[in-house]
Amino acid sequence: MNSEIILLALSPVFLVFVCFEFVKFKRYYNIKDSLANTVLALLHQGADAIALLLLMPFFYMLYEYRLFDIKLSVLSVAFAFLLQDFLYYWFHRASHHIHWLWAAHVVHHSSTKMNFTTAFRQSIMYPVAGMWVFWLPMILLGFDPLTVFSVVALNLAYQFFVHTQIVGKLGWFESVFNTPSHHRVHHAINRKYLDKNFAGVLIIWDKLFGTFVEEDSNKRCKYGIVGQLNSNNPVTITFHQWWHLIKQTYTAKGFKAKLSILFGYPTSSQKNNDNCVKCKS
Repeated sequence: MNSEIILLALSPVFLVFVCFEFVKFKRYYNIKDSLANTVLALLHQGADAIALLLLMPFFYMLYEYRLFDIKLSVLSVAFAFLLQDFLYYWFHRASHHIHWLWAAHVVHHSSTKMNFTTAFRQSIMYPVAGMWVFWLPMILLGFDPLTVFSVVALNLAYQFFVHTQIVGKLGWFESVFNTPSHHRVHHAINRKYLDKNFAGVLIIWDKLFGTFVEEDSNKRCKYGIVGQLNSNNPVTITFHQWWHLIKQTYTAKGFKAKLSILFGYPTSSQKNNDNCVKCKS
């Protein structure tokens, strides 16, 4: 698949940045944490490849009902990139407010470290949670599925570079684009930073929809999830929130209560949650 090939082709670039950061700024790294991130990345890529293989016939069936025939051009690709980034903002925001989606997304936030390998920390459960549903409007509009998922891959590739503490603020770039400074806020569990800066590439969506907070140089970011997981086991990292979600849903009384657990605001799977019900960053 195009998206997997794009990310695979860029992997040497990612590796160079990881090696540079590790050599120069070891204090931001923990070997076990980074190894867990790497294992999770490989599992995620495998799960995504299988999901795309299984779902591509459905995507092309849907494509038959497209509203327009959008031909590939510089302009159409630019529009696809903009539209996908807009949809990514809503996927990302929903992933922090809907327990079902958070059960997958929590994996990415569960490290207490912030470095380039944190970008690798992804869940094999995204296809199950339904991340792909958010790209369906692009297919119905008239973008070929291969174009859609290629643009998704480029968006995710850009996001690798915002997972670092070694880059400060970037002047005018900060006003338009997602940057390391903006994304540090997103990964922080400080109360003023919770549920902020959901941008993929463009920070303008957060500014338009009221979820933007600027990094405060006097307020050091604390990373992880509220109610820290304290595990480097990829299986635990991947499934701890799903197990919590299943148990909560099972014990909830009544259909409405069960739906509220599944699609309501996430709660913590950990006991030491700093007097806060959130398990989110």
